[in-house]
Amino acid sequence: MAGEEQLLSTEIVNRGIESSGPDAGSLTFSVRVRRRLPDFVQSVNLKYVKLGYHYLINHGIYLATIPVLVLVFSAEVGSLSREELWRKLWDSTARYDLATVLAFFAVFVFTLTVYFMSRPRPIYLIDFACYRPHDVLKVSKEQFIELARKSGKFDEASLEFQKRIVESSGIGDETYVPKAVMSAENCSTMKEGRAEASMVMFGALDELFEKSRIRPKDVGILVVNCSIFNPTPSLSAMIINHYKMRGNILSFNLGGMGCSAGIIALDLARDMLQANPNNHAVVVSTEMVAYNWYPGRQRSMLIPNCFFRMGCSAVLLSNRRRDYHRAKYRLEHIVRTHKAADDRSFRSVYQEEDEQRLKGLKISKDLVEIGGDALKTNITTLGPLVLPFSEQLIFFATLVWRHLFGSGVSQSQQRPYIPDYKLAFEHFCVHAASKTVLNELQRNLELSDKNMEASRMTLHRFGNTSSSSIWYELAYLEAKERVRRGDRVWQLAFGSGFKCNSAVWRSMRRIRRPSRNPWLDCLHSYPQPL
Repeated sequence: MAGEEQLLSTEIVNRGIESSGPDAGSLTFSVRVRRRLPDFVQSVNLKYVKLGYHYLINHGIYLATIPVLVLVFSAEVGSLSREELWRKLWDSTARYDLATVLAFFAVFVFTLTVYFMSRPRPIYLIDFACYRPHDVLKVSKEQFIELARKSGKFDEASLEFQKRIVESSGIGDETYVPKAVMSAENCSTMKEGRAEASMVMFGALDELFEKSRIRPKDVGILVVNCSIFNPTPSLSAMIINHYKMRGNILSFNLGGMGCSAGIIALDLARDMLQANPNNHAVVVSTEMVAYNWYPGRQRSMLIPNCFFRMGCSAVLLSNRRRDYHRAKYRLEHIVRTHKAADDRSFRSVYQEEDEQRLKGLKISKDLVEIGGDALKTNITTLGPLVLPFSEQLIFFATLVWRHLFGSGVSQSQQRPYIPDYKLAFEHFCVHAASKTVLNELQRNLELSDKNMEASRMTLHRFGNTSSSSIWYELAYLEAKERVRRGDRVWQLAFGSGFKCNSAVWRSMRRIRRPSRNPWLDCLHSYPQPL
């Protein structure tokens, strides 16, 4: 029971002046009890650490053996004078005939060739684009509630609930919603879905092809992810038809995978590039707000209405070595975590109909706790791949000590060493889900306000744009000219399933402010105090 209470937090909320009833004309307050993210650094599971170290050992065997060989060779050579070294080499060579020497060099060259050909090809990010809708679609929080009232779809209790959520969400007054959601007509139609998809996807891709100077016919791999809206023909087919792409393009359409699907699409594109040399891949991440709009009264299904806003990103990847000099970033790691085997995680974000047969996305009250468990697994696996050796050594030593000798120690004395992820990354792009989630992540990972700035400002300016939000955050860092050569960027996303995924990039050069960027017209206003 005590452990359960530690996961709860209370908040006093001002509900304004009561308009009716015995308390009319007086201020009213309510006490809101919420679940916090579990303090996952207190309960690291050893098997996930083993998995991370398994990855490290698989790639680090060369680092362990090569220094030993170099040391032994240096000690042997260092004990000989120059004359003795040449005499020893000549005597050794003279023992063998020419055919033996040539055979040795042939085997040596063959081994080197196989090694370099079997190495994973580096994956470069050439450029990316984030769509900014037209200003006519911009709404403030007050306008959002007023338009929802005029649509006639909600009763006063539902409107009041949405108002409280929006005001505490961390979303600003310049986010974008489709016009269709505010009309009295049904907006969850294929026509409205295709119209919104065409607007955001083609807008992002037009900008990407213009910035990168790549023709659509040069793209050999196309991956599109959109969780809710999945028409036939697919969204990837819409793009191929619109840009008249080549007939042998490898196209994929990912659906139903939530806000973390952008990194899943990235992982698929990486695998395709590894199997298809000398190629370009485009990854498009988006979500259709109108098609997912819920016009009912069930509160757990009204929450997505308050957070999700229009957005789309398009990313150009390449495995061509000649693109090294024009690339912005190199992909270092992708770590994926999936918790769908657990029933509670599986149903934490669930699309279904309410009692009135109205379709919507139901959000579980345990979502923050479930997300924290998935995040714990993901970052524990990621840590050995990215943390400095000193951090790994201290962390692993304290973990082993607690595992072997912690049974007789009080809970307060068992606190493990918390790895400092600020030593592994210079920039953080955490999925802008909500203000509450960002606050809890910052507290648990001990990140600074500067580390969380890109995520908070993206939530404020564009809202929760689902799987594309991590790219709006990277666009913010580029617009501020904060990304320098060698900097490491951590993109962290989570979504239905429940899934938590990480992507790590290394900057190839100092990134100057792009000529086209969704932040350019409002950059002077950010960061804002929130």
